[in-house]
Amino acid sequence: MSNNFDQLMGVVDSALFDQPRKTASELREMIGELAKVIAPDLDGDDIEKLAREIEVKQGIKAGLGAVVDSADFEPWLDDAKPEIEPFYWNRYQKLLLQNGLPKDVVIATDMVTDTLLSRLGNPSKRESWRRRGLVVGHVQSGKTSNYTGLICKAADAGYRLVIVLAGIHNNLRNQTQERLDEGFVGFDSGKEWGRMVGGRKHVIGAGNFDPERRPVSLTTRFHDFNKTRADSDSSEIGAYVEPVILVIKKNYRTLGNLLDWLKDNSVRGDHEMIDQPMLLIDDEADNASINTKYGKNDVTRINGQIRDLLNMFHRSCYVGYTATPFANIFVDPDQDDEMYKEDLFPNDFIIGLDAPSNYFGPTKVFSDGLPDEGMPTWLRYITDNEDVLPVKHPKDFIVEELPPSLLDAMRAFVLSRTIRNIRGDSHKHSSMLVNASWRNIIQRQIRNQMHEALERIQNAARINGGLGDAGLRDPELSALRDVWKNEFQGAGPDWREIQSKLHDSIASAKVVEVNGNSTDQLDYPKERKDTKGKAYIAVGGYSLSRGLTLEGLTITWFLRNTMMYDTLMQMGRWFGYRGGYEDLCRIWMPAEAIGWYAFIANAADELHEELKTMEKAKATPRMFGLAVRSHPASLLVTARNKLGSAKKITTLVGLSNKFVETSRVSIQPEDLQANTDLAKRLVDDLNSGGFEEQRVSAGTCLFRVPVEIIDRFLAGWRNAEQSITTDPGPIRQYIHSRKDDELSDWDVLITGLRNGEPDNSLGRPIIPITRSIDPAKLPEGYLPLGGPKMRISDASFEKAGLTDEAILGAEADFRARPDRNSNKPHYPGRIYRSARDRPLFMLMLVKPLPKDGTEKKKEVKLMPSKPVVAWGISLPISKRPAERVEYVVNTVRFQELFGEDDDDEDVNQETSFEIS
Repeated sequence: MSNNFDQLMGVVDSALFDQPRKTASELREMIGELAKVIAPDLDGDDIEKLAREIEVKQGIKAGLGAVVDSADFEPWLDDAKPEIEPFYWNRYQKLLLQNGLPKDVVIATDMVTDTLLSRLGNPSKRESWRRRGLVVGHVQSGKTSNYTGLICKAADAGYRLVIVLAGIHNNLRNQTQERLDEGFVGFDSGKEWGRMVGGRKHVIGAGNFDPERRPVSLTTRFHDFNKTRADSDSSEIGAYVEPVILVIKKNYRTLGNLLDWLKDNSVRGDHEMIDQPMLLIDDEADNASINTKYGKNDVTRINGQIRDLLNMFHRSCYVGYTATPFANIFVDPDQDDEMYKEDLFPNDFIIGLDAPSNYFGPTKVFSDGLPDEGMPTWLRYITDNEDVLPVKHPKDFIVEELPPSLLDAMRAFVLSRTIRNIRGDSHKHSSMLVNASWRNIIQRQIRNQMHEALERIQNAARINGGLGDAGLRDPELSALRDVWKNEFQGAGPDWREIQSKLHDSIASAKVVEVNGNSTDQLDYPKERKDTKGKAYIAVGGYSLSRGLTLEGLTITWFLRNTMMYDTLMQMGRWFGYRGGYEDLCRIWMPAEAIGWYAFIANAADELHEELKTMEKAKATPRMFGLAVRSHPASLLVTARNKLGSAKKITTLVGLSNKFVETSRVSIQPEDLQANTDLAKRLVDDLNSGGFEEQRVSAGTCLFRVPVEIIDRFLAGWRNAEQSITTDPGPIRQYIHSRKDDELSDWDVLITGLRNGEPDNSLGRPIIPITRSIDPAKLPEGYLPLGGPKMRISDASFEKAGLTDEAILGAEADFRARPDRNSNKPHYPGRIYRSARDRPLFMLMLVKPLPKDGTEKKKEVKLMPSKPVVAWGISLPISKRPAERVEYVVNTVRFQELFGEDDDDEDVNQETSFEIS
């Protein structure tokens, strides 16, 4: 196929934008007629492929998100719209359609950016104003596209200065500049400083739709802000007829240069710039912008510079973008009232973005695709690294060989690249991510070893790939076929076809090192049908963890410290959109890291839901900030941020509409026995108390009991200190304050598996839930029971006690959400929790089993030989005002549990910068 296929796709997308949906035959007839004029070389198969791709896109939906405003919000955009010419937005909208974004997603982007623009200050108002807001999105879900749309509309509305803070590394800043060049500027800023030299020279992206107007860019894709260049280029600013844009690193020297330049202009009498309405976009707002000092007036340098920058302008608007609702901006301050005095706190608005329904994100990977037992859909476990590449390694560590799982991951990448080529995607880029060390010197060793391994595969494909079965005598090809059998045998092409196409598919693949010291480059040119896409294996650390997009990321091998759990989601470069190759994606990581991802993905989902609830309740940003700080997951963020400040940390957590569960239990013999005796007494009370009982299934019964039964159990429970959220003290405190009304009556579910050998140790037959554990990795003093999702119970357990009508209603509401796949819904427990009017207590038995192949390890004797008691509580939404209970975190135990935080060398070293 030629480039005519892409051109025809863009024309069809644009033609369909304002039309009602066509039937299958109408769509194909329309494409055929347009193809006669635009792409006469395309045959019937090409037209059918194009029609099917459009039909897939037409099925993609995008929601509008949720908005929480301050009480003094005054809408202005509707009244101003008749005077606004949407020049920059119209160009960008056409570009989005040309680039293949689904119609529904483009419409949603239009509506969401209108919502955002209306929350900014009105640029036509001459009096002084300041606005502060936050946009909460999802990792790799299109935040850059969103704020590019916002910048276009802000420019149309009258904003004349736009500053984008684009991460702390040059590669991310350069990438952001390129995207804004394409979507907003319309010219290649790297060509003669973006100056147009006759006709349409250097026009790109949105500029192709109308090059007559363009913003002034004081930065380029090669150069960050520089005072000397800015002075020489300021002649183009003129009377601010067109907007001025700067894309700069979040670096204190760069920010200092910008502040000095603005002050110098002001001293020289040029006050026009600081009189302009200014929009500051802070990409990855939870990184480097946050005040991490604890003295009352002791702000971090970059945080202070951002404040100074905003304060220089009479009319300024700060919009932070983040992919985690657990941004430190909510959880760092020591006391409740301090965070609202923080100048960057989003006092005016918070907007949560919905991800489109085709988003390949945390919920899909770590919830829908993660069974309690058996092989996950996309995830693979790293279990072979400690002897050759331990998670914790010294600076002088020598990488003598690569873990076998990393070699298998590379083979999976080679195979996925080949399969995508066979599917017709040879023109598209593909990438593999290896994030195994925070030390640059270790990254280089891994890069070199992987380069040698890739060369062996390339040589085998070149020499023996065309020999058919005889080629399998080559050990490299034989190993590739083994990985194909395990991973991709059902993906379409057979092995014979894959082997024959290997050489052509991977001959140009290369391994690159991505960090502040490396000279390697990730270069992804614009995809064209008549050229081959790039194939990169990117080895790095922090540089790969923030904002930087790896095009066509298919395979990941991830080995990092779980202590960084709240930033793990930021490291998830594998999230995004994987149209046409989602089935080929694989992620290798340790089981413990998978558990944390599952935990934080669920917590982030809950907070996005909370934002929607608060929108309906007309809540304020302050209230949402409180909700984030009150979430049980914020316990761990707060504790990590304050390590070293005290032996114990006190923090407040809200339990309304929350689920807590003993995913870790003490294995001290006296604790095990005491908890078993406690559970027996509970079962005896249920058996003899005359309580209403309902048999749910074999071995599973539901009781209705008074609160005293639950309180007595919690009072006697011996909690593992590492199971922070199940500390009975705070939970009992919360229950006691509601024992006479909201929490007076409880459902109690005694539950287990449906099939298996029942255990009668508690006085009723219960089939224990099983968990596979490597005895050699058994932590001291406690037993991790949560499994890959860090949960013992299944989400469906929270249905207990609900009517069929309530269950069906909750599931129907969930399916109706635009960001969910209604064909294969995976219902989270929180949708049933929200439908509850009584709390639910779940009593379970869990039988730990040694993992396959570990039965003979000497540590097996340390594992409990009998099932252990576990429990969970599902608490309904409280009708009372927000109320929190106090948890105390032992920092010593916290460090034992989560390890020490890693600071990537890229974070601490000075990134390159220019001095004027």
